[in-house]
Amino acid sequence: MEIRVLRYFLAVAREETITGAANYLHMTQPTLSRQIKDLEEELGQKLLVRGSRRVKLTPEGMLFRRRAEEIISMVDKTEAEFNSMENTVSGDIYIGGGETDAIRLIANVIKDIQHSYPDIHYHLYSGNAEDVTERLDKGLLDFGILIQPADLSKYDFIDIPAKDKWGVIMRKDSPLARKTSIRKEDLWNLPLICSRQAIQHGQMGEFAKWFGEGLEKADVVSTFNLVYNASIMVDAGIGCAVTIDKLVNTSQFSSLCFRPLEPELESGLNLVWKKYQIFSPAASLFLERLKEAFGRI
Repeated sequence: MEIRVLRYFLAVAREETITGAANYLHMTQPTLSRQIKDLEEELGQKLLVRGSRRVKLTPEGMLFRRRAEEIISMVDKTEAEFNSMENTVSGDIYIGGGETDAIRLIANVIKDIQHSYPDIHYHLYSGNAEDVTERLDKGLLDFGILIQPADLSKYDFIDIPAKDKWGVIMRKDSPLARKTSIRKEDLWNLPLICSRQAIQHGQMGEFAKWFGEGLEKADVVSTFNLVYNASIMVDAGIGCAVTIDKLVNTSQFSSLCFRPLEPELESGLNLVWKKYQIFSPAASLFLERLKEAFGRI
């Protein structure tokens, strides 16, 4: 299986026509059709359903598309790393993490590096801990930002000198908004919008531990992994969102407000990377600057 054929298949999946993909790839339609047919024979699976105007991916084709995208991403990342191995430090750095105000500390380091090394480019991926560690393990990310507590046994890490404060986002006209902090009994009979990570039981469920056994009976009307859409649901009056501070606009011009939990609940953060990771010069420089900056805070 050749990399170029994977790129051909991805072009067909994206364009949804053999003709459109062939035009994009600057090759003839019969040649492209032959390449895709040979790929299906090699895999022993039908990847496309060819209609009169469009092609559709089979279930096997959708799975293969995900794998092909991962392979191509890894190939492009590897090529970029080797192309950057010159006297001038350049290249791409891939960072994944959940939503957190602590990204400001990372951004400050990037800003400092940018002046001296303008040819380093940064790619941010947003997702929960499961999403981030999966991409780390596959080599698609150089670094991940994980909210504590997290399983760090597979990774090297440094502590990020910041903490996320948990609380509740609500409309300012909510009766709860009159309170300065929120206790668990305040939430018992309310529709809640919770991050999936927050309500997991076991190691990752800090909010679940804070809430206690009653969480199983709580009225969780929706879950989310990124908070922006959750804030829109709060604004629509669907419920109150359990999340961390400084991610949603709660200024005087907003219809929403944030109230911290009582007793207070905070989570630390770690910057992690795979053990025995061999970094590109750009990623090595980035990590060195992070350690220097965090050591000064």
